[in-house]
Amino acid sequence: MSYEKVSKYMSLILRHHPETIGISLDEHGWADVEELIAGIARTNEFSREILEEIVRTDAKQRYAFNADKTKIRASQGHSIPVDLELKAVEPPEMLWHGTAEKYVASIEQTGLRPGSRRYVHLSRDRETARTVGSRHGRPVIYRVKSGEMYRKGFRFYCSENGVWLTILVPPEYLQKENA
Repeated sequence: MSYEKVSKYMSLILRHHPETIGISLDEHGWADVEELIAGIARTNEFSREILEEIVRTDAKQRYAFNADKTKIRASQGHSIPVDLELKAVEPPEMLWHGTAEKYVASIEQTGLRPGSRRYVHLSRDRETARTVGSRHGRPVIYRVKSGEMYRKGFRFYCSENGVWLTILVPPEYLQKENA
């Protein structure tokens, strides 16, 4: 199995279904590294070296080790309840969200909602949003008036890998742009 496929499998385990390999996450989303390695190694070639290479080279920096590398977690994107211990911070004046064209009608009516995730994911730059939106078809990009939202009392968090998170973005804070 390629590193990319193993990384996607790790994402499934650490964000959504740790029970897939018989492990559990603590309240902050941390998994025991040795248990993760043993669980994945039951069906795939997998070792600590492979795990460290995936974490080190992942372009989106999806995973983080604790200080002594005995625990690992996904940086964001969980559908299961975990407290990532994120601190609310003031966002930049504008953030970006990339999506597929098929979601535009819903977004125009209800805004951005987390769906099966715990937070809406926002990007610091337009190009990242376009790349994200391209994963599901023809991309559509929204400029998010995050500074205005913040001043109106909305909370924002920035994950370890730089993804901006918020509970929802109402339609009045969105401006659709050409991809």
